[in-house]
Amino acid sequence: MENLIPMTGERPANPALWWVNGRGDEVKWSFEELGSLSRKAANVLTKPCGLKRGDRVAVILPRIPEWWLVNVACMRTGLVFMPGTTQLRAKDILYRLQASKAKCIVASEEVVPAVESIVSECPDLKTKLLVSPCSQNGWLSFQELFQSASAEHSCVETGSQEPMAIYFTSGTTGSPKMAQHSQSSLGIGYTLCGRYWLDLKSSDIIWSMSDTGWIKAAIGSVFSSWLQGACVFVHRMAQFDTDTFLDTLTTYPITTLCSAPTVYRMLVQKDLKRYKFKKLRHCLTGGEPLNPEVLEQWKAQTGLELYEGYGQTEVGIICANQKGQEIKPGSMGKAVLPYNVQIIDENGNILPPGKEGEIALRLKSTWPFCFFSEYVDNPQKTAATVRGDFYVTGDRGVMDSDGYFWFVGRADDVIISSGYRIGPFEVESALIEHPAVVESAVVSSPDPIRGEVVKAFVVLSASFKSSNPEKLILELQDHVKKSTAPYKYPRKVEFVPELPKTITGKIKRNVLRDHEWGQT
Repeated sequence: MENLIPMTGERPANPALWWVNGRGDEVKWSFEELGSLSRKAANVLTKPCGLKRGDRVAVILPRIPEWWLVNVACMRTGLVFMPGTTQLRAKDILYRLQASKAKCIVASEEVVPAVESIVSECPDLKTKLLVSPCSQNGWLSFQELFQSASAEHSCVETGSQEPMAIYFTSGTTGSPKMAQHSQSSLGIGYTLCGRYWLDLKSSDIIWSMSDTGWIKAAIGSVFSSWLQGACVFVHRMAQFDTDTFLDTLTTYPITTLCSAPTVYRMLVQKDLKRYKFKKLRHCLTGGEPLNPEVLEQWKAQTGLELYEGYGQTEVGIICANQKGQEIKPGSMGKAVLPYNVQIIDENGNILPPGKEGEIALRLKSTWPFCFFSEYVDNPQKTAATVRGDFYVTGDRGVMDSDGYFWFVGRADDVIISSGYRIGPFEVESALIEHPAVVESAVVSSPDPIRGEVVKAFVVLSASFKSSNPEKLILELQDHVKKSTAPYKYPRKVEFVPELPKTITGKIKRNVLRDHEWGQT
């Protein structure tokens, strides 16, 4: 799969993408080469695939060069790019294809069985494009079509508010929402992020660890980096390994590292002083709160600061610790351009420093250019994000007297584990399919490495109450892994006689979560 695109010889003077896999395979593309190759990919999408401007394309690929090619090809042709992680299961893919009415799916061979099991239920899906050296009945071969495609292609002139991409967000009371971004929100919005938070220049090489299914990949590995002329470095590892990770940092001239707090928590357990990083100068993290002690250990061992940022799929980076600012360990930093960030109460009133409330962004007559456009086909959810003059993030925090923001918790119960956003509803829906489960409630639980993990409180049916608890827990965990993306499975399971509920019968997840975090 790694060798579908012709590889260049010596590294170009001004590279766009530098990809390795640890097995000796390497791809290096200059921006000129990326342009030429993306024109060929654009012709694949529009001619044999028959796609037209505005059509939605589901892209489920791992960290391989073709993911970047298809991304750019969608921009060139006005197609709407919808990425998804390869960990998605058949039910996840079915929901995404049906909800989005996708016309095409671009996938790697490990995803094919899941797609084939549900494709008959997706009447809007017209084309299946396989990125693999192998062939598959009913699928077009990207490799074959790419090799014969012309490198001549005229870029579609899209309007600033036309859709560019759709990202699926995690939710707690329903299925994931489709956050749609426009040509300007992604194409222009992340310029400031690349310049100020990532501090990128054309001479930089950035290694952003985010999975291809998340918007952080768009931030760190596409728009913020390429808009500054920086090189995107990718090391495709079969699975994360600290030794391999550190060897990569010492072998390649990576200047900028962006990864989830979980990675840094694992790295500081190593003796980092014995590693000599060639060019590393700027380290960043985000996606979940970072423990202050990890930041301090990282600096003590490497001499480098760790710059934390906070953002959302819908609006990008909201606040961050940036170069030139004092870092307060545990803080998310200050508001970043172009946002005016405040802490507000339930009535939309601005709260004074030190008071806990909801993190919100002040709105003017129109939404900022870097905002998402809408939740597709869900105007009620879109409208619910606005309270008076503010866009409400759904997260709670505190601003101190110096303008630094401190994360308190998520108002929507979403769990962030190892950088993955996991909606309790999705896990609970998988659990309830098992005959042993009468009902369940899923909350976050503290974990020293992952920050937090998924914990399920489960009420058992009468016929399973005498079962061996250890075996049943493993059975339930395995069931969830098979039913939905495996990163969502509950690492902790507790059997309880009943769940706490409100008078109207709603599960009080906050009671269970507070118990887990020792706040009772």
